Amino acid sequence: MTTKLTLTVEKTIIEKAKSYAKRTGRSLSDIIEKYLESITNDEKDDNELSPKLRKIVGVVKLPKNFDEEKELRTYLEKKHL
Repeated sequence: MTTKLTLTVEKTIIEKAKSYAKRTGRSLSDIIEKYLESITNDEKDDNELSPKLRKIVGVVKLPKNFDEEKELRTYLEKKHL
């Protein structure tokens, strides 16, 4: 069941939030609801994936012999050396 909620927020923040919602194809209500849900979910297991991460899990197929640590180390060496 949904219900109305009245908020008092700085005008510039509202404008930015509306722009963000439009760019991402979401409603401001949905964004706020998801945020409130994320900060109030006390029973969330620390190992549970975030909703954003859950959406992309399985999108990329890596080879069976992919060494994540080696790739990260190589990336960081190139970046910082």
